[in-house]
Amino acid sequence: MGKLDGKVILITGANQGIGKGMAKLFASEGARLAIGARNAEKLQAVADELTAAGTEVVSQPTDVTDLEQVQSLFAATMERFGRIDILVNNAGAFDGGRIDEVTTEGWNNVIGVCLTGAFYCTREAFTIMKDQGGGRILNIGSISAQVPRPGSGPYVAAKFGIWGLTKATTLDGREFGIIASCLHPGNVAIERRQESDKESDQEPMMDIETIAEAGLAMVSLPDHVNFLEGIVLPRDQVYIGRG
Repeated sequence: MGKLDGKVILITGANQGIGKGMAKLFASEGARLAIGARNAEKLQAVADELTAAGTEVVSQPTDVTDLEQVQSLFAATMERFGRIDILVNNAGAFDGGRIDEVTTEGWNNVIGVCLTGAFYCTREAFTIMKDQGGGRILNIGSISAQVPRPGSGPYVAAKFGIWGLTKATTLDGREFGIIASCLHPGNVAIERRQESDKESDQEPMMDIETIAEAGLAMVSLPDHVNFLEGIVLPRDQVYIGRG
């Protein structure tokens, strides 16, 4: 018996990295999945892998900054499964530079994907969950929401916003049995980092499976318990003081 048997879980940014890792782990624990991401080819590959393993999957290319696409993904999920038990707001983007060098386009892209997209998905999920008697929303934040790096203003602002959105959502959701939580990863060895030679990307890393396990722990608790915030990072990553 899996920890998520029968649960319907919608994951954004599920075509790679943390989203894909969570999709695979949650499927192995008995979940039925709805997955969305901008890259249709990569998303289909993940859907095919999950389906081949026996998982029920709704897969739809989705840009979370486009409200109509978000609404379409949620509608397709409800048409197939009739409910959504857990939403994972994982879709993300990064653009940086010193504040005076940040472009308006770069700022809007990061805030749009990381924060506005999470709001769109949260609003859709909240509307569904309040009528079905509850649910969970897991937002993927970052340790940048607590200890920023230089040259990462848009991302830092977005992740601070995600943490605020989490707290606001869980307060609004109390009377409906809706729980919102936030998982803050440190350095994760995702595809972007593996292809990089930047010094900051050669720091201590943890694997995707570790973060997926943390996410599982947060969403599989009893319905009356909220794991409100989780910070998971490599033991040797410089984060607290000087390390």
